[in-house]
Amino acid sequence: MGAARLTARLQSDPAGVLLAPARPDPVLVIHDGPPVEISCERGGKLHRGLSVHGDIDIIPPGIASRWTLKKQDTAFVIRISQDLLSDAAAELAIDGSTAMLLNRFQMRDAKLEHLAWALKAEMEDGCATGDLYVESIGWAMACQLLTRHSLAARGGATGKPAANTGAMAAFRLRRVLGYIEDNLTSELTLGAIAAASGLSVSHCQRAFRRATGMSIHQYVIRRRVERAKPLLADETLPLSEVALRAGFSHQSHLAYHTRRLLGVSPMGLRKSG
Repeated sequence: MGAARLTARLQSDPAGVLLAPARPDPVLVIHDGPPVEISCERGGKLHRGLSVHGDIDIIPPGIASRWTLKKQDTAFVIRISQDLLSDAAAELAIDGSTAMLLNRFQMRDAKLEHLAWALKAEMEDGCATGDLYVESIGWAMACQLLTRHSLAARGGATGKPAANTGAMAAFRLRRVLGYIEDNLTSELTLGAIAAASGLSVSHCQRAFRRATGMSIHQYVIRRRVERAKPLLADETLPLSEVALRAGFSHQSHLAYHTRRLLGVSPMGLRKSG
């Protein structure tokens, strides 16, 4: 989907080695789904780690990537044109010499993630809202990239570091998200989730919200709804079975949350699929 200044696609790749050529525009790769062990060689650097839902790689223009996937991986891939970034930099009064994006591996950014999922939802809805909505998402992404993930974000000539937001440390957040994904169909508790983070329950809740922009409960519900969507495409599965496989204790809970988050019932999702 997308216009010339912003394009996006959902991409699934099997286990093995994936070579991605250098491109003239920056690309965001956002992990979508169960955790996958991934290594990536890019820009003279090697990064290895467990990629969890919402992890973001930022690939600057002109840099090729070599990915090694331990199992099938799904990612939402977004290309933002250099023209759009240049226009956003001019609007933000950011000098072109500091508007270069940084090479990022498996990092977290709640605002970028929310914008990406909004773009994905619009794509799945057939871009019903129109080009203006997609353009506004692209503009917001460009501004976030420049203010948080560019040379300008590092302070440019001043070298000032980015402010500490008090959000959960990246390694703790990855543990929490991985634990939630692996146990999505189980009875998750705040105590067990906090234990995975190595923090107290209260500290874990505060830090998680700062890092993701939502509570742990909200995140779990959203992930369960997302897991239910592909299951609903299988018309041989009763709704009660879909609910259980997605982590809901009853199909009425699935119905309530799909209506609340997606504005449509599970049966409506099944028919639209």
